Amino acid sequence: MNVANLQLEGLLMAVASINHVLVKKGVLTSEEIDIALRKAEALETGEERSGGMSASSRDAVNFPIRLLELANQCQPEADMPSFSKLARMVGQMKEPYNDQM
Repeated sequence: MNVANLQLEGLLMAVASINHVLVKKGVLTSEEIDIALRKAEALETGEERSGGMSASSRDAVNFPIRLLELANQCQPEADMPSFSKLARMVGQMKEPYNDQM
């Protein structure tokens, strides 16, 4: 595996863990994090940003956001699923984009 991919995997899990702690400490709610992540995904999939981008490129851009969304759905008192489990879940929940229907 490419070292950059491993670095991104570590970064994503670190951000997911920080989000988890922010919710546990009451700094943010999981709903607030979810809204922020959904806004980020909407910006990245909007026509202005993704116009002319292939579906696989859009998936690549949105993968980290979707992984963090799934990690955010975990209960604060529960253990965080592994990166591979979250990545598999991202693949299973993927829906076609409007221009693919």
